[in-house]
Amino acid sequence: MKLNDLKPNPGSKKNRKRVGHGISAGQGKTAGRGTKGQKSRTGFGGHLARQGGALPFYRRLPFIRGKGFTPPTEVEFNEVNLDQLSSFKANSEVTPTTLDQARLIRDPRNPVALMGRGEIKVPLKVHVDRVTRSAKAKIEAAGGTVELVG
Repeated sequence: MKLNDLKPNPGSKKNRKRVGHGISAGQGKTAGRGTKGQKSRTGFGGHLARQGGALPFYRRLPFIRGKGFTPPTEVEFNEVNLDQLSSFKANSEVTPTTLDQARLIRDPRNPVALMGRGEIKVPLKVHVDRVTRSAKAKIEAAGGTVELVG
């Protein structure tokens, strides 16, 4: 058996109906499209982006997104300032978990960034994902330590 000997099973393939080929063909003249109107014309349906007069999807996208393009790799941080750490006792550990229990961060799944607004009087052991230079300097000046996690 060779490739040129291969044939489909009898009855499995059917010839397509050739419409518009004369009156004796059964589908002549209007070829099953009715008479006149948009649906009878060639090219009916328009292109894929056409949405019947509505603003096409690809032109509507910037309005749907809100403020334009959002990068998929953008990381949103929980920002905590030094003045918010005043409720912690001296020498206590400040971690994302303890900050979440103290209700100081919005979303515990996001990393924590420590900012330098305010002053700190007591020494703390801080474990956060990111810290500003001024915040680190103020914590170390108060006798505490800063450790970056993650």
